Amino acid sequence: MSEIASVKAKKAPLIGLAKLMRMAFSGLDLAPLGAQLIENVETDASANSLMDLAMVLLLRGNRDLALHTQSEAIACQQVYTQPTVSTSISLRVCAILSAGDFMANTPLEFLLEDSDVLLHLVYVTEDRALPAPGELPEHDVLFVAIAQSEQNMSLLKAITAAIINWPKPILNMPDRIALLSRNQACECLQDIPGVSMPSTVRLDRQHLEKIANQELALEHVLVDDNYPIIVRPVDSHAGHGLDKIDDAIALQYYLQEHTNGEFYISRFIDYRGQDGLFRKYRIVLIDGQPFLCHLAISEHWMIHYLNAGMAESAEKRAEEAAVMAAFDNNFALRHAHAFSDINKRIGLDYLGIDCGETSDGQLLIFEVDSCMIVHALDSVELFPYKQTQMLKVFKSFRHMLLNAITH
Repeated sequence: MSEIASVKAKKAPLIGLAKLMRMAFSGLDLAPLGAQLIENVETDASANSLMDLAMVLLLRGNRDLALHTQSEAIACQQVYTQPTVSTSISLRVCAILSAGDFMANTPLEFLLEDSDVLLHLVYVTEDRALPAPGELPEHDVLFVAIAQSEQNMSLLKAITAAIINWPKPILNMPDRIALLSRNQACECLQDIPGVSMPSTVRLDRQHLEKIANQELALEHVLVDDNYPIIVRPVDSHAGHGLDKIDDAIALQYYLQEHTNGEFYISRFIDYRGQDGLFRKYRIVLIDGQPFLCHLAISEHWMIHYLNAGMAESAEKRAEEAAVMAAFDNNFALRHAHAFSDINKRIGLDYLGIDCGETSDGQLLIFEVDSCMIVHALDSVELFPYKQTQMLKVFKSFRHMLLNAITH
């Protein structure tokens, strides 16, 4: 049965983010599926179809309409059950999510894809509080998947109060997630031996304009630091609005192009290797143990895996494969104390780290977050080594969930 035909039945089940993104990664045109989901909504008022339609719209780049559709779905139904291929369920997880795009929540759908873990997605908004334990589906573990952001701070605070005396184990406590803003995370991790994380300062537009106009000295804000600096709007991700600024004139031009009200600034560290290439590692800590999810290698300092040319370069893929194979006894061992200290200070069961290495061998932290996307969607033909690596990640994540109910 085709993907489209499979959603024609009344009260269609949820397709889910993992399957939809896998379809998109394979190059399938999602427009016909979107049209079928709209028909489903018109004929049976299916909240599942509304939520799937929101994901399709996000994947097709129509963010505003996607978030509006998602809001309508949440108003109809607060809990969504992720489909599982397994007929034998080992444990049940309720994940607390916020409304938003792909960066708004920990992407558990990818971590538990094709597993024997039954995943219920519980959306919480300002208008729809977390239901009481007895009002939720039966579950063995509660996982707080909401990412830290300005708009989510009140939600995280409300959930912190709501889960007091929760009868089931809880993973990723919301009060710890709330500490993951770029400036707070920097304060938390900055003095760890073997870790380099440049001071990050949050400034409103008025103060940044004073620096640009040389009415306020940069070194008075970033103590003892000077240009070049990194500037990005607060709550931006995936490089949106991120730029390297070499002087005050460049900062003036930057502010002309970006009308945001608040920004983060930090010192730029040149982390290129001896071959002139930059390398960014995406690592997850699962119960404190580091796992490499990808290594992006690029000629440019601002690296994202999809624009690093990994698919086009057999040499880059060979290096990524070699680093993955040797990770436990090389990179992870080299930075073992740093990872241990990061885990202790952040205090989350599951944490993502984007990092590199400085020329003197320190772990250079770009970002720590609980919602970084890790997946096994890449082409098996181009990236055969990734399947084995990601299965290790998924197996460890499942073990963490099981461990939560036995300790």
